[in-house]
Amino acid sequence: MSDLVVELTAPNGRKYQQPRGLFINNEFVKSKTGETITSINPSDESEIVSVYAAGPEDVDVAVAAARKAFRNPDWRDMDTNARADLLYKFAQLIDEHKETLATIETWDNGKPYSVSLNDDLGEVIGTIKYYAGYANKIHGTVIDTSPLKLAYTVREPLGVCGQIIPWNFPLAMAAWKLGPALCTGNTVVLKAAEQTPLSILYLGNLVKEAGFPPGVINFINGEGRKAGAALAQHLDVDKIAFTGSTATGKEIMKMAAANMKNITLETGGKSPLVVFDDADLEQAVKWTHVGIMYNQGQVCTATSRVLVQEGIYDKFVEAFKEYVKKTSVVGDPFQDETFQGPQVTKTQFERVLSYIESGKSEGATLVAGGEAYKDVGGKGFFISPTIFTNVKDNMKIYREEVFGPFVVISSFKTEEEAVERANDTTYGLGAAVFTENITKAHRVARNIEAGMVWINSSNDSDVRIPFGGVKQSGIGRELGEAGLEAYTNKKAIHVNLGNRL
Repeated sequence: MSDLVVELTAPNGRKYQQPRGLFINNEFVKSKTGETITSINPSDESEIVSVYAAGPEDVDVAVAAARKAFRNPDWRDMDTNARADLLYKFAQLIDEHKETLATIETWDNGKPYSVSLNDDLGEVIGTIKYYAGYANKIHGTVIDTSPLKLAYTVREPLGVCGQIIPWNFPLAMAAWKLGPALCTGNTVVLKAAEQTPLSILYLGNLVKEAGFPPGVINFINGEGRKAGAALAQHLDVDKIAFTGSTATGKEIMKMAAANMKNITLETGGKSPLVVFDDADLEQAVKWTHVGIMYNQGQVCTATSRVLVQEGIYDKFVEAFKEYVKKTSVVGDPFQDETFQGPQVTKTQFERVLSYIESGKSEGATLVAGGEAYKDVGGKGFFISPTIFTNVKDNMKIYREEVFGPFVVISSFKTEEEAVERANDTTYGLGAAVFTENITKAHRVARNIEAGMVWINSSNDSDVRIPFGGVKQSGIGRELGEAGLEAYTNKKAIHVNLGNRL
C-alpha cells in the first residue's frame, strides 16, 4: 500500500497523504503497465510526485467497474432520498477537507490559495449540494391523449459516463460533471487532466468515505492521447462529457461516433467584452480585469477581446492599465497578497509568450507586460499581465484563444459595428456588455452570438444557471436544471387502456 500513497508536505506546511494510484472500484490501484506521470509545481518547476498513468487496459477495467455498478441494485434502485443524502454527505466531506484540497490545487495548478479555497472549493461544495437537492426531484410527465391510452414519460440515466476534465479548474470541473451524472443515477469514469491529477485523486478518499457503492465513481489519470482517447471511443461508454480545447473536442466528437455516444462538449472561446460610452467606466474597468486576468487568464469564457466605444477609448485604456498595475499582483500563490500565480505548465507559459511576440510582429501596441515575470525566486512559469491596444480584427492575437493574462483592446464607433465585430469569430461561449441604457443592453445581448451574455459584469457564473456555448465553443449545457438533461434519457411509455384491434 505504501507505493500507492505517499505523505507530502506542501509549500504552506500542510502535511497530507497523497494517493498515487488509479481510483477504481473504491480502491487505489497501479496501472497495468506501471507507467507514471510526474506532476510539476509551476511556481518553482520542481517535481511534486509521480502518479500512475492509465492506458487502454486500465480504461477497460474502470469502465467494467462502472458498468457493473450501474447494474447493481444497490445503486440502480437506490431510493432517491438516499441518493440525495449520499451526495450531501459527499459535499460535507469535501467541506471538511477543503483546506487540504485547496492546498493541493494551488500546489499542482498554480492558482492563488485564496482562489482555490474560497472560489473553487466553494463552487465544488455548492455544486454537489445543488445536485443533491435535485436527486429526488427528477420528474416525468403524463401526456393527455384520449381515454383509451395512458401515456407518460420517465427520466432514466444514460449509463456509464466518461468525463474528461481540464487543468484550469480541476475540482470545479469535476463537480460540474459528477453532480448531475450522479444525482440522475449514472456511473462515472472521470479522467483527470494529466497536468493536474493530484486533487482529483485525493477526492477518491472522500468518495469511499461518503459510502458510494464500488464502481459508481472511478478516477483515472493519464495522457489524453492514451487514456482520454480510449475512454472517448470505448464501446461500453454511453456518454462522453469533455471540457477543453476546441481542437481536442473535435477529435473526441469523432471518437464518440464509434457507438454514437451522447456527447457534451464545452470547448474554447475568444469572448468579446463591449464597453459603450454611456457605461459606468469604473465598474467596466474592474469587471474587465476580472473577466480576463482571473485565474491567470486560464478561463474558457475569459472576455479577452475588449471593444470600447471611441469616445471613451483612451480614457478606458489608461484606467484599465492603472488598475491592472495596482491589482494584478504576481507572486507566490500561497501568499495572501497574490492575485496572479504562474501559468500551469511550461508549455502554456511558452504558448502565451509566443502570442506576445506575434502581437509585436503584427504591429499592435504593447502598453503593459509582454514578458516573463522573473521576480518570484527566478523560477516558475510567471508572465506579466499583458495588454495590447490598436489591435486589428485580422490579427492572430485578436482571433485566437491565448489562455493567459493577455488582453487585446480595440475601438468601435457604432452599436452595429460592435455587434458585427463581436460576432466575427468561430467561437460563441460568453460575452459581456457594459452600458447604463437598459434597452440597449438587452438588445445587444440578444444580438450577440454566444451561449451566455453578462450585462454590466463578466464571468460571474452561477451553478443555478446554464453554462455553455454555440458555434465552435461546444455542444450542450452544464449547470442548472439544464445540466440534468445531459445525463438522462426521456423514455415514453404507452399504456393501451382499451384500443382493441
